Amino acid sequence: MKIIIVGCGNVGITLAEQLSTEGHNITVIDTREQIVESVYNSYDILGVVGNGTSFNIQMEAGVEDADLLVAVTGSDELNLLCCLIAKKAGGCHTIARVSNPIYNREISFIKEELGLSMIINPQLAAAREMSRLLKFPSALKVDSFAKSRVELINYRIEEGNILCNIKLKDLSSKLKVDVLIPIVERGDQVIIPDGEFELKAKDIISIVGPQPRTLDLFKKMKVPTSAARKVLIVGGGRTSIYLAKQLIEMGIKVKIIEKNPEKCEVLTEMLPKAMIICGDATDKELLMEEGLMETEAFIASTDFDEENIMLALYAKSLTNAKLITKVHRISYDEIIDSLDVGSIIYPKYITAESIIKYVRAMKNSIGSNIETLYRLNDNRVEALELLIKEDSPMVGKPLSELRLKPNVLIGCITRRGQVTIPNGQSVIHVGDTIILITTTTGFHQLEDALM
Repeated sequence: MKIIIVGCGNVGITLAEQLSTEGHNITVIDTREQIVESVYNSYDILGVVGNGTSFNIQMEAGVEDADLLVAVTGSDELNLLCCLIAKKAGGCHTIARVSNPIYNREISFIKEELGLSMIINPQLAAAREMSRLLKFPSALKVDSFAKSRVELINYRIEEGNILCNIKLKDLSSKLKVDVLIPIVERGDQVIIPDGEFELKAKDIISIVGPQPRTLDLFKKMKVPTSAARKVLIVGGGRTSIYLAKQLIEMGIKVKIIEKNPEKCEVLTEMLPKAMIICGDATDKELLMEEGLMETEAFIASTDFDEENIMLALYAKSLTNAKLITKVHRISYDEIIDSLDVGSIIYPKYITAESIIKYVRAMKNSIGSNIETLYRLNDNRVEALELLIKEDSPMVGKPLSELRLKPNVLIGCITRRGQVTIPNGQSVIHVGDTIILITTTTGFHQLEDALM
């Protein structure tokens, strides 16, 4: 598809990179010539220097025959105007990034009246991801498939865990649990393991199964399975506001530390049920006074990555609380992966993933099987939910007879609401949905998984 991206910030560059690797024709628009030139030289895409709200600039970028325009500049109003012009000039699908909380109640009206295909709010999306993690504090990441019937949970194995030194083929018989571990991250390696694979401490594993079964496994591992009840958030930005509102609705006690007095006044007005502390969270005494040792979850959500990382490391050294660290900059990925700072939230990745899901959904209308897509382990693994159609070459064959490509695994089968962890004798039927897990990214059709 032909896609125009307006704005070459973190989200725009991430989108351009990922969509171009999937074979889409990408054109970026940005007012900064140096940034456009850098993106043009780094990826197989076109670039136009100019204001994305200009009709002439959009025409130069090819809006007349574009399939989709995505506006992800730092201004909500510019993004909306870009989409409005694109809709009138080219009639293409449009997606706008809109972050300001004042628009939150008006999203449906804005989307309908401006004819937008989708509105994405990075801060709200990040807050929802944090909220999901706080419901299951032992997890590093939680994704769901098959209308939330199936969970994919990332978990780091600690020393002394019951999973240490167990072979995957013995998991079911020894622990009496019916789940699958399709991905293991060990050091720099991401592995799709076989039955002989032996788990070790510090491995980051992905666990697939219905919630009751994954919950059963975590109970047998003797790790926390109930939601956090007391949460300490550092930073009073938009993400923190969205998150606090969600947590308060869940009955969770929320305390926010923010050093800007003006922001504290706004927080007090917007979050009357939260406790707002005006102070500097880098002050160790303040953190201790405000209950760092008693909190069940600690969230570093300031606007500064370095501060978030240092706060998370300090909290880790003193408490067993669930840690969530918000990070903005792409260049930190490799460094952060080597640090124990709990669950890491990259708003740019969450935003890009949501938009890529929409692009995949557009492809569904022209024959793709993909229902849901998640990118895992720093985008090195994809987990796809696929609908089995009548003409699928997988129908009616035992899995043992399917010639799957290397590093491709079928994680589970959902049939009429029932979830099955498959074995070699399992047979796929028309109407089933399967979870396909692979280290080969960019699958568009079910046939892409077959040799």
